[in-house]
Amino acid sequence: MSLSVHLPALQVVLPLLSAPLAVLLRHGGFAFAIVTAGAWAAFAIAIGLWLQVGESGTISYHIGSWPPPWGIEYRVDRLASFVLLLVSGIAAIVLPYSRASIEREVPRDLHYLYYAMFGLCLTGLLGIVITGDAFNIFVFLEISSLSTYVLIAMGRDRRALAAAYRYLIMGSIGATFIVIGIGFLYLTTGTLNLVDMAERLRAVESSRPVLAALAFITVGVSLKLALFPLHQWLPNAYTYAPSAVTAFLAATATKVSVYVLIRFWYSVFGESLIFEKLPLPQILLLLSLAAMFVASFTAIFQDNLKRLFAYSSVGQIGYITLGMSFDSVNGLNAAILHLFNHGITKAAIFLLIGGMVLGLAKAGAVPPAPTFDRLAGLAKRMPLTCFGIVIAGLSLIGVPGTAGFVSKWYLILAALEKGQFWIVGAILLSSLLAIAYVWRFVEVAYFKPAPEGTTRQEAPLSMLIPAWILVIGTIWFGLDTSFTVGTATEAAQQLVKVGR
Repeated sequence: MSLSVHLPALQVVLPLLSAPLAVLLRHGGFAFAIVTAGAWAAFAIAIGLWLQVGESGTISYHIGSWPPPWGIEYRVDRLASFVLLLVSGIAAIVLPYSRASIEREVPRDLHYLYYAMFGLCLTGLLGIVITGDAFNIFVFLEISSLSTYVLIAMGRDRRALAAAYRYLIMGSIGATFIVIGIGFLYLTTGTLNLVDMAERLRAVESSRPVLAALAFITVGVSLKLALFPLHQWLPNAYTYAPSAVTAFLAATATKVSVYVLIRFWYSVFGESLIFEKLPLPQILLLLSLAAMFVASFTAIFQDNLKRLFAYSSVGQIGYITLGMSFDSVNGLNAAILHLFNHGITKAAIFLLIGGMVLGLAKAGAVPPAPTFDRLAGLAKRMPLTCFGIVIAGLSLIGVPGTAGFVSKWYLILAALEKGQFWIVGAILLSSLLAIAYVWRFVEVAYFKPAPEGTTRQEAPLSMLIPAWILVIGTIWFGLDTSFTVGTATEAAQQLVKVGR
């Protein structure tokens, strides 16, 4: 039997095996090699799955040869293959960066544990995307969440532990809501297979248990994706976690949670319930606009660069959910596009900030926080790092020629399609706030004199190259949209068709 038949299982199994091996070896170098190999293998498999879906359509893989709905199914459609590429690709880029990054940010005796937790987190995120079983979504969600709490707590700053604890509390509440919602769906339909569940829900979609399940799952997933105002865990988690962890989480964790919400709304509950019988789109629209303005406005006044871009992430998530609030292919297309484009953009920014942090540190000292008073004149000493942040910042603003512009363009098209011209104005006005917080960095790094006696230099190439791969990606996907727009459009059309 061809190995390609088992790619869905290998997508999860290979990263999963790397984690316990890293613990058993208890050596940072070996753990790095094994987990990185697992991540690159997962990325290669994700490419293979994307190609297979393009050639032959949705892949249904039966675990243990038990056919669904009795057995567990791994299911890869266009959207799943797109998100698998994002998650595994970011992991494959961040892990080589981690080798130099954690030398100063994580105690040496914990390096093997860092890689083990990274492997588990990657496994959980990939499992959430690929599984076609509702309870397995919860299981993989907990695998990724528990490992994430540990990764955040590894930060040198003592506040990292408090940030991890806050995330644990809020994440546990979200997970509890999700499993309660899944329980209601199981009691109503008698199945956990998502496809089978969707078919059985058509006859009882307006019943109270189904509405309760929808409410619990929507709130629980909204906590995980940091939808305003349920985002309170995110700023501290991103600020105090090790730089590589921040970059990985910003690019993948919230994006996978958005994927889960899209999957349940469109593939399980269906558009008729979500968009015609309930006011969920209107609520999501208001919360998205609040995120776009309040979080972006808050970002302007942050003194820590990591914290500034953490609040920026909350605002950018608002653009993703704004696209979901439109009952249209263009709206969902914009949401999926921004899920991908913001993922690579924000990963690039946080990787560059990580290099900046190491550049600010004195030899042998713990890297300091990237506060603005330490960034004065930084562009002269670290030109590649600063220029990379500027380019990625232009993508956050939505300047033409960047990936962020493509996402916002489709959001504007979706708003115009609905005749909601005021939303077009809101998108443009909120982009002005992005200009303001990106300009704060530009002003300090390029136009303020550096303190006397500072000796800063660029980060090692092992950190600069991964970061610049993503920076180039923000330009590449802004100029050549055949892959991103083509895949997102196909996924949106598939979901809207299924939902109806």
